[in-house]
Amino acid sequence: MTGRRRAWRAGAAGLALLLALTGCGLGAATADSARAEVQQLLDRRSAALLGHDEGAYAVTGARAEYARLRAVPLASWAYRVTDVRESGSGATADAELSYRVAGYDTAPLDADRTLTLGRTADGGWYVTADEPARQAGQQLWDQGTVSAVRGAHSLVLGIGRTAAELRAYTGLADRAVPAVSGAWGTDWSRRVVVLVPASLDGMAALLGSPAADYRGIAAVTTGEAGGSAQAPADRVVVNPDAYAGLGDLGKQVVLTHETTHVATRAHTTAATPLWLSEGYADWIGYLGTGRTPTEVAPELTRAVRGGEVPTALPTDRDFGFTSDPVKLAQAYESGWLACRMIAAHWDTARLDAFYRAVGAHPQRAGAVEGALKKVLGTTQEAFTAQWRAYVRAQLG
Repeated sequence: MTGRRRAWRAGAAGLALLLALTGCGLGAATADSARAEVQQLLDRRSAALLGHDEGAYAVTGARAEYARLRAVPLASWAYRVTDVRESGSGATADAELSYRVAGYDTAPLDADRTLTLGRTADGGWYVTADEPARQAGQQLWDQGTVSAVRGAHSLVLGIGRTAAELRAYTGLADRAVPAVSGAWGTDWSRRVVVLVPASLDGMAALLGSPAADYRGIAAVTTGEAGGSAQAPADRVVVNPDAYAGLGDLGKQVVLTHETTHVATRAHTTAATPLWLSEGYADWIGYLGTGRTPTEVAPELTRAVRGGEVPTALPTDRDFGFTSDPVKLAQAYESGWLACRMIAAHWDTARLDAFYRAVGAHPQRAGAVEGALKKVLGTTQEAFTAQWRAYVRAQLG
């Protein structure tokens, strides 16, 4: 009896192991099958959207996105399903969305999405919701129906805006693009996409950050620094609340500043300090406006006339949107004056070469020092002393 029990127990253990292994195989196969089915569904959905086939799109599920995206000129739209989690009669899918705006994006932009799915009567899938993944920023169409206005060099996409309002932005952007090309050169797309959400909250949602971070900031440019010339076009995201408070000149300066970031992105890397990237964008923004240094740099003027001449160029931390507004303004003004000084003392070609040389350095350490020596023939200490004297002379 003892031997038989042992044999039976060993056999039962082997059967349990076999069942467990078989179950794991079935589970993996089931998951792969669900992922493949959802991928096919999203492929059909993408094809219907690109083909402007509303009926075919509706067959795949929720159709709100179709109407919201109707005005956006899409060159590509595709999902890559990364995970499917079934629960009861439905499922949740994680997917990477890649899309490209025709005529503006040289490569697809990526967005992480979470899709909620339901089962059809015949056992298929349909989409009930398509939303940003956790901790991912919204896309403009997540906020409502997108309106679009094309300019000669720009595409303006807005939420809750009239065509006339959006055309005003295209006018500003269309003046900004040639202005930037005239100063920086033409080795960029020479096109810009401007996003105009309905409010500050909408802007913050697009950027995936709290609204308080952008209060008082008229616009920002998205995109990672150090992209290649084939990188997707950046987006200029407007804060309509702050932008509305600017005068005509201020609005143009802001759009030209942000367009400069788009143009210089391929040469702006982790080696580029913010005093240079922001100062250069302001330098182009104010070119030809006739504004004097004291008009462009009022906060720094007050400090200098009060006996507080900065001892060093601003650090990256000084440019934080949550910093003291006066200190933030002084940081921008300091960077602008540094770039203005380079253009005046050396020349504009040397300023551009300096910018590119800094960005080409493999790391932050030594980038500015190396470019100062190679391009401008000076040292960090001598440059800082020269800049301090320039600040006093221009603002004192």
